[in-house]
Amino acid sequence: MASERIWAPWRLKYVKDASKDAPDECIFCSKPAADDDHASLIVHRGERCFVLLNLYPYTNGHLMIAPFDHVGGIQELNADTTAELMRLAQRGISILADTYEPHGFNVGFNQGRVAGAGVEHHIHMHVVPRWGGDTNFMPVLADTRVMPQTLEQTYEALRGRFG
Repeated sequence: MASERIWAPWRLKYVKDASKDAPDECIFCSKPAADDDHASLIVHRGERCFVLLNLYPYTNGHLMIAPFDHVGGIQELNADTTAELMRLAQRGISILADTYEPHGFNVGFNQGRVAGAGVEHHIHMHVVPRWGGDTNFMPVLADTRVMPQTLEQTYEALRGRFG
C-alpha cells in the first residue's frame, strides 16, 4: 500500500555521493565557473562571495555562502571577503525571514571533515531557517526530511532578492 511507504528518491544520490571519497572537482569553484546560475542554484553573486541553495537542504531556504577564492578555512579569508560574507549572511537572514517567516536560524561553518564539512577544502557558511517542530519523527523513524517546497520553488522565491 502506498501509504505504508515513504519515498525520498532524491536522497539516493546524496547517500551514494557521501559514501565516496571527496570528488576531484570543488562544487564551490565549478558552480560559479559554469556560468549557469539557475542550474547551479546560485541566487546571488557578490564581488568576492556568492549565495547558493544547498542541493540537499536541511530545511526550505537552506543557503550556503562561499567565497569565490578556494580557501579551506575562515582564518585564510582576507578582511574584505570576510566582511562581504557576513553582509551576505545578514542579508540572507533578512530575506529568509521575510520570505518564509521562520522562528529562528542556524548559521555557521563546518570547518574540516571531523567537524562535518562535506566539502572540506572550500570554506562556506550555512544559513538554515528553523521552525518550531521542524525536527519531527520523520528524520528519526524514516531517515527522511519532509520538504514542503521544491528546490526550483525555493530558487524562484529567493533569486533576485539580494539586490
